Formats: sequence, C-alpha cells, structure tokens
Amino acid sequence: MSIKLPGIHLPLRGPETAVPAPRMHLLQAAHRPAGRPELKRRHIWELANTFHCSVIGTCLTTAELRQILLKAKLPGVEKETDHELHARAVLLAGKKDVPSKLLQKALDRRHHSTVAQFGRARIESELRALWSAAVENAEVPGAYWAVLTHAQTSEELARQAFGEVHMLSHLVGAANRADIRRLRDLETENAALQEKMARQQRQLRDAVVSRDATIASLNDMLGRAITAGQQTPGPERFGGESHLTAQLIADLRRKLTSANARCERLESRVGTLSMESEHERKLRRRAELGEQELRAELEAAERTLGCVLPAGDQVEADLPDLAGSTVLYVGGRAHQIPKLRGLAERTGAYFTHHDGGMDDRSGLLEAQVVRADAVFFPVDCVSHNAVAVVKRVSRQFAKPYVALRSAGLTSFAAALRTIARRRNGPSPDGQSAAIGFAG
Repeated sequence: MSIKLPGIHLPLRGPETAVPAPRMHLLQAAHRPAGRPELKRRHIWELANTFHCSVIGTCLTTAELRQILLKAKLPGVEKETDHELHARAVLLAGKKDVPSKLLQKALDRRHHSTVAQFGRARIESELRALWSAAVENAEVPGAYWAVLTHAQTSEELARQAFGEVHMLSHLVGAANRADIRRLRDLETENAALQEKMARQQRQLRDAVVSRDATIASLNDMLGRAITAGQQTPGPERFGGESHLTAQLIADLRRKLTSANARCERLESRVGTLSMESEHERKLRRRAELGEQELRAELEAAERTLGCVLPAGDQVEADLPDLAGSTVLYVGGRAHQIPKLRGLAERTGAYFTHHDGGMDDRSGLLEAQVVRADAVFFPVDCVSHNAVAVVKRVSRQFAKPYVALRSAGLTSFAAALRTIARRRNGPSPDGQSAAIGFAG
C-alpha cells in the first residue's frame, strides 16, 4: 500500500516492518560498472535492493505502476492488490529485464524536468543543496529519483535522502490519514476517468472510420446499380430497378443519420468526461494546499511552544501531575531532548531517554522499558526495531506505551496529559495520541 503527500507518493510500512541496514551501498555489487563515464546516470537495476521499495512507492503512483506491469504483460496483474503490485515491482526492479526497463522509462518520463535540473549539478554540494530545497518545498518524488540516479551522489547523500523519505512515510501515515484517503480516492477516480475518456475516444474514432467505410461502400454499390440500370433496356425492368435504388438510397440515409447522431453523442460524452477530470484535479490540488497550510501551522505552534516553555512558573499550573512516575522517551531529535526532559520534570516525573536509532541497543532498551511506568516514541523519528522492542516488552510487563504523532513538544505535552488521565481516572474520548496497553 502507498500514500501521497503534496507531490509525494510514499509506501506505508507497519511499525513491525524491519528497516534496511543503514550501511547500505548505493549500487548493487553485481551491477557496479567499471569505467562508467563521470556524469552518466544510474539505472534502477544498478541501485542497491534497499532503495527499490522507496523508489517504487515514492516516485510512481499506484495507477502508473499497474499500467507499467500490464504493459510488461505479466500474468495476474489485473487481480493483484496495490501491495502485491508494489512487492512485485520491487523484485523486478533489481533485474535488468523488460519490466525494469519499463520502470526506468516511466520514472525518467514522469520526472524529466527534475532530472534535468539535477543533471546540471557537477559536485556533491550542489546536489545536496538541490535535495534540501526539494524537501523544503515538498517536491520529494522527482528529487529522490534524480539524486539516487545522479553519477555524483555519494553513499552518505544517498543514505540521507533514504532516511528523510523513510521518516516522511511515518509522519504522513500517522498525521494525515483522512487527507491521504481522500487524495487516494481522487487519484483512483482520476485514473478511471482518464481510462474511460480514452476508451470513448477510441470508440468515436472507430465509429467515424466505420461510417466513412460504409458510406464509401454504399456509394460504390449505388454507382454500380445506376450503371446497371442505364445498360438494361425495357421500361418494366428499368422501373423495377429504380424502385430498388430508391429503397437503397433511403436505407443509406437512415444509416448515415444514425451514425451522425452516435458521433455527436460520443463527442458530448468525451467533453463531459474531460470537464469531470479537470474538476477532480482541482479538488486534489486544493486538498494538497490545505495539507501544506496545516503543516505550516503545526510547525509554527511547535516553535511557539518551544519559546514559551522556559518561562517555568507561567505553565506550571497547567501541567498534569505525574509525581513518582518514570517516563521513557525512545527516539526523537537530539536538540529537543532537554526541552522534553524539562517538561516531564515539571510534572514531577523522572525522565529517561533512549535514542531509538538504527544503532539501538535492544538489551539496554528492554531494561529501560521494564523500569518505566510509561513509554513514549515519536512515529516520525524512531527505528522499526526499537518500536518492536517497546511493544513486545510493554505487552509482556503490562506497561502503557504512547505512539506520538511527531517528535515535537506539543505531541509530548498532550501525551503526558493522556497518561495522567489514565493514571487518575478513565481516559475521555478524543485523545490525540495512540496508546497501547497490555492485558
């Protein structure tokens, strides 16, 4: 399954799915070309297998992927689910064959302008600047394909791009489910309308060709009938053939009128479908702009809260009471940890932290979960392995764990209140954090 952000198509991964090892190589060992010209772009089958999943899910829509696999004449494509199509495409991308070449052509055609823009970069610093600008402007799909296939992309830059795309998939999946569902429906409906319009256009073209052929055939038949009548003497035979000719002409006129009416109906239908397709595109664009505005408002709220928190006494009265509790925060961003610690300690709780990164130490994390009274982790900044350990140990020892929407202060503050309500009484409906309790 995959999802979309403004201009972004991302694969959704469950929290139990393992993340590829961070020390990945950009190129597959079997496809490392010797003596490659300095600025020749890489092909998709030359990329390491760890990149194929994110490239297929981010840089192509589900409708485009299905059309590519249908064009490759693979059996069973019509009945497969979106997830099955994605898994099959990921496997095919690593083999230099007809399907992978079709994927390469489709990706290059879809992101032609961005690939050309990145192609003008000659050193890694220019590539890094272009990638950062694309992420800032939410133009990730084309930039991700362009940077991975650029000849000057280093292993470090490839890992950075892979990590940012991976974390974006978590953020999108946790915070924008309703918008994603709407965008996905719009995308499917738009693809169906495009296919229907193409089918109507083919039918219209076939009808016109058939009409012209029928008219030509009937004109030929009429000419032969008239010639035969002129060559036949005798008033009786001439009168009989004239009657047959009149009937033939009347029949031809009826068929011509029917063909013209059918063509007019088809033209009208094509025009209606074009208008509906344009309307759906406008609705999708409006939803994308709304999502961008909400994201900007959330970031502004995070910055404002970060400035207000150090005031101390002004926010003390509004904080929940967690005196005597130990809270464990897994993952997050390093510069946010001191503020998170300060916020937790103002509630009376004892704050502990585990980085939850790729290099997580599962033994230490398990011990910290056992000692904690509640565990928190942001879904946009934590490894899959760390989440799996937290859930497994929490269920085993009946510890509550909270999946935070983001690594910001607002999500953590809301989660502290939720845990305090759980501790002091029943939790009301409408809470923003996802909480798991064993038992």
